[in-house]
Amino acid sequence: MNKGKDLLVVDDHGEIRDLLARFLEQHGYRVQGVRDGNAMRQHLARQQPDLIILDLMLPGDDGLTLCRELRGQGNTVPIIMLTAMGEDTDRIVGLEMGADDYLPKPFNPRELLARIKAVLRRQPDNGPLTVNDSPQALRFGHWRLDLARRELLNEKGVTISLSTAEFDLLRVFTQHPNRVLSRDQLLDLARGREAQAFDRAIDTLVSRLRRKLEADSKNPQLIKTIWGGGYLLAAEVQYED
Repeated sequence: MNKGKDLLVVDDHGEIRDLLARFLEQHGYRVQGVRDGNAMRQHLARQQPDLIILDLMLPGDDGLTLCRELRGQGNTVPIIMLTAMGEDTDRIVGLEMGADDYLPKPFNPRELLARIKAVLRRQPDNGPLTVNDSPQALRFGHWRLDLARRELLNEKGVTISLSTAEFDLLRVFTQHPNRVLSRDQLLDLARGREAQAFDRAIDTLVSRLRRKLEADSKNPQLIKTIWGGGYLLAAEVQYED
């Protein structure tokens, strides 16, 4: 269940903050609202929410800057980005900065609610893996992917920060090693019923994973591009109990 989760709304429009807070509280969430990046930082210093709803256009640091800042600090809190601009390029940039989902304004609050539920369902405490259900971890190349904790560790045991979307995509690759997967297949497998036909979103996530996994992201040896086909994880995967 996702109800009872703490949500942080970052939007400089007080009416929007209040409306979202009332609507989401009616559905069982605890909601706090702040107007800008400085207030967001102060809030995060006191309390870590379960999800941030982050407006793109803010006074001072914009949503993209704040998203990039959080990911650069290793903070993997799920982020749903809101923007009045509906261009595909804005969505691509948002995903590039580490957002987990994107919703253009104006939007139906029920659609936002559905996105929130979808993102939170992919968090580890909403469906923990067990030994009986599936392996707890796996290894590929020099990497170890802890499926229960949703963590990626390098050969020295150092945790590499992954957003929710990055983890979901990497999990799909490791479930289908040495197999060409189209963008549509990757999107469907990673995001299920919430998937949208948006090829560039997958391209962006693959680029982000390559920067974290590959010795040379411009000459990838692990996640290979198959022209006209999609992508392939070129590695043997070994499962652990």
